[in-house]
Amino acid sequence: MAGLAIVVGFVAGAGAVGFEYLSQWAFHLIMDQLVGYAPSGPHGEAELLHSEGTRQIVLWGLIVAPTLGGLVSGFICFRYAPEAKGHGTDAAIEAYHHKGGAVRARVPFVKSITTAITLGTGGSGGREGPIAQIGA
Repeated sequence: MAGLAIVVGFVAGAGAVGFEYLSQWAFHLIMDQLVGYAPSGPHGEAELLHSEGTRQIVLWGLIVAPTLGGLVSGFICFRYAPEAKGHGTDAAIEAYHHKGGAVRARVPFVKSITTAITLGTGGSGGREGPIAQIGA
């Protein structure tokens, strides 16, 4: 049991780290490079990708990027893994209580991609729920 716990912890941790890199890469590529919006991150968190922060902000991009990101993210989620919708924690709890702990293998990948698109295009959301579902 201890060996299995170590494997699960390692895989869930690797998924969380991979998700964080994917999210920051998407934000850097879309919001920083295309739109010119590069706010400072939370105090104490390391920046994985350095931003110069000297670009002119494309104001219409602040509206278009989150809109397109939400549409693309929603399409991918509902097409490939509808159970990946939402913030993630409820889906992980539901899988445990109502589905015998079963989570389809594609869910963590779809959740990682769709959430990275949402956050990377300036959409509202957090990292904790998706990381819980990815780890589940």
